[in-house]
Amino acid sequence: MRVEATSATRGCAETHSGSLALSPSPARIRGTLASIIDQPDDLRDLRTFHRALADVNRLRIVRRLAETPSTVTELIDHVGLSQPLVSHHLKRLRDAGLVVTRRVGRETICSLRPGAFDEVAARERDVLGYAPPVVS
Repeated sequence: MRVEATSATRGCAETHSGSLALSPSPARIRGTLASIIDQPDDLRDLRTFHRALADVNRLRIVRRLAETPSTVTELIDHVGLSQPLVSHHLKRLRDAGLVVTRRVGRETICSLRPGAFDEVAARERDVLGYAPPVVS
């Protein structure tokens, strides 16, 4: 007897007789517990920053903005993505505190927030307890 996995049965173990057991798998339990545990805000902020940079297209946008502030239209041409997708990536970069935008007429001009990378590096050292080696 073959049983199709559905959203209701995914993660449930199959018994030797072919019927589904109602207990979730250990991996499912660990995933659920990890999402319930309260995560510190400082670590969550660092995760947001690193996730924003974990996408190649967002890195391409950051590299372009490091050269010069650009309009959304210029970024669309540069990365070759649709306007909604570029706007999505810009939102993720704004949420991480890397990009600032301003309106000029009908255009939105994007630029890297000055000092953003230095601030995050300092915050990482503080949160993670890393002290740079002393050079003598």
